[in-house]
Amino acid sequence: MSLNRAMCKTLICDGLWKQNTGLVQILGLCPLLAISTNTVNATMLALATLFVMMISNAAVAGLRRWIPHEIRIPAFILIIAALVTIVDLLFNAFFHELYVILGIFIPLITTNCIVLARVEAFAARNSMAHSMLDGLAMGLGLLWLLAFLGAIRELLGGGTLFSGIEMVIPGTHALQVFPEEYPGFLLAVLPPGAFILLGCLIAGKNWLDARAASVGHVVPVTPDPVHGVEGAPS
Repeated sequence: MSLNRAMCKTLICDGLWKQNTGLVQILGLCPLLAISTNTVNATMLALATLFVMMISNAAVAGLRRWIPHEIRIPAFILIIAALVTIVDLLFNAFFHELYVILGIFIPLITTNCIVLARVEAFAARNSMAHSMLDGLAMGLGLLWLLAFLGAIRELLGGGTLFSGIEMVIPGTHALQVFPEEYPGFLLAVLPPGAFILLGCLIAGKNWLDARAASVGHVVPVTPDPVHGVEGAPS
């Protein structure tokens, strides 16, 4: 169960940024675009997915030696479905109003390609500790992306943040960022707006990565008494 420090750093960086499930792998677009209409819905579904990813990765890593290769996919789906059932019942019991809003998207975590992909590609080949960390990192990457996308869409669409937070924390209220007479930008809360915003986020990530790569290839400029300047960027 010991964790390799270098591998842990790689897993965290990959999950949060380098191999982000939404920005790089472009997986799980159904919940990513359908539920991210506000911050609360997006965050709670992402937390549910994170829990399923982390525990299913750990379970598969611990049981992989006893699962025949020929039936591994049905076995993996069975493990994921059992965890999703637990999450579904917990949401129904403790967050019923939110459970009604999220609807089919909680059971659909079972068939979410993000979850099955990490189980098959990583957990089935690595230790339990590293597999759990991989699930946590990938889940956190999905969490920040969904929360950020939901916040932008909610802010542009209705001028608020954390609308519906009272369904999760009773007694709290949404933040009215823009004046109440703000008409709202309808495109932001419609599916085309979600695609446009996600595309902008992907473009922003690619730009940041390209800029970081170009900076990393710049060699400090030093004066050359014979030829003038050397050490120009490669």
